[in-house]
Amino acid sequence: MRGILRGVVAGVLAAGLMTGPAAAQDYPARPVTLIVPAPPGGGTDVFARQIAEAVEPILGQKVIVDNRAGGGGTVGTTLVSAAQPDGYTLGFVWNSPLTTSPHSLTVAYTPDSYAPVMSIGYSSYVLCAAPDFPAATAKELVERIKAEPGKYTYGNDGIGGTMQLAAERVFAKLGAKVRPVPFGGAGETARNFLGGHVTFYGGSLPPILPHVAAGKAKCLLLTSAGRNPALPQASGLDDIGLGAEETVLWWGLIAPARTPPAVLAKLEKAFMAAAETDRFKDAMNKQGATRRVLGARETGALIRSELAALGTVAKAIGVERKAQ
Repeated sequence: MRGILRGVVAGVLAAGLMTGPAAAQDYPARPVTLIVPAPPGGGTDVFARQIAEAVEPILGQKVIVDNRAGGGGTVGTTLVSAAQPDGYTLGFVWNSPLTTSPHSLTVAYTPDSYAPVMSIGYSSYVLCAAPDFPAATAKELVERIKAEPGKYTYGNDGIGGTMQLAAERVFAKLGAKVRPVPFGGAGETARNFLGGHVTFYGGSLPPILPHVAAGKAKCLLLTSAGRNPALPQASGLDDIGLGAEETVLWWGLIAPARTPPAVLAKLEKAFMAAAETDRFKDAMNKQGATRRVLGARETGALIRSELAALGTVAKAIGVERKAQ
């Protein structure tokens, strides 16, 4: 009898040990839901739908995009973190809910609550001035704002938002003081900048590019280390010796923590291949984004380092965490 029981227990244990690898080998056996914590139509949603379409033939399953906007992306990110860790609920997010919002909002997740899978690339934020502003280069811009502390203002996407923290991170290193003026998003910032209500536009590229083409703005400084071909006149932070202070708008894929490693590896390989397709590359180019495909390890390191760096900036400028 004891021998029979030992055999049964051993069989159960063996079956249990085989469940993970076997499940991973069969994955995905049904459609995958891709939660996007943003409303339809924006850059994050566009990239999510493009990469979902590109990865379907690679995974051999339908990928269903599910927009769950709210709380600056934190609502959808919370849903992903709390989902069953089986690889059938993923999140396509931009960095703000992961590295910025936790400093200004009380969120129900930490970097230990989700598993980075990969990231696709980034779009820099940019500082733009009116055509008659007395600076033609980033170096001249820096000299001007340092010479007159507190005289100039820059619009941004909200108190404690990524643009504000990105700008303040740079200004702190420069020893410059520029007054932030928060708005409801980059589009509203652009309108107020064009109306002369703030000295500088601070925001993402798409809303300001048409006005640069029309000669209504000149963009001088990016928050990325390198330059961007969409704005050849704008310097990157490397050009002024501050490349290590890069903060950009980037996008990536996450899964719930405790998702089986073999499933995560399969997802990483599939989505990285999808990001290499010509159609997806074209989608990024049309949005003025820079493709920089990183794997799970590099994306995880990026999240943690950026979270820490922006936390330092948020504390220095007195950003207070609020309940949602």
